[in-house]
Amino acid sequence: MDDADPLQIRPMVLADCDRVSEIRVLGWQFAYRGLMPQSFLGALSPKDDAERRRARFAQGDGSVVNLVASRGEEIIGWAAFGPYRDGEVRTGDAELYAVYLDPRHLGTGAGRALLREVLRRCAALGHDRVFLWVVRGNARARRFYERAGFRADGAEEPYEVEGVLVPEIRYVRQLTR
Repeated sequence: MDDADPLQIRPMVLADCDRVSEIRVLGWQFAYRGLMPQSFLGALSPKDDAERRRARFAQGDGSVVNLVASRGEEIIGWAAFGPYRDGEVRTGDAELYAVYLDPRHLGTGAGRALLREVLRRCAALGHDRVFLWVVRGNARARRFYERAGFRADGAEEPYEVEGVLVPEIRYVRQLTR
């Protein structure tokens, strides 16, 4: 790992699914330690996640955009965004579905760069707002999004993992085109 290599952000390709799934699982295990049952986090499988990811990626209609961040040849982060879903109804707003980094690369600016690129692309697509959901107890992620101009809008959704309530809070950011 060499954080001196320039950061590159590009669209994800099918061959990236294994590494993206590894990053997602590592990200969950790091970010949600103490917020979700350890038995659930420990059972997460990059291999199973990659199989599901490949199937969704192959069937995608282009409305969900997946980006990867790399330094040199190593993919170190992943972000996904697309239409905001209000229940099953898509709205004219965008939703940030995920931003995950390999935990070894936290604090390097890669997450901020991924988020900036997501926001740039959302504005270019004509969206006025971007929503996201974040686990209420995930203080690190909440600070990250708040520093990027997102604000909690008061909406909250219940989320349960193995009988443990892990509520999510909705954040929103206005975009300028």
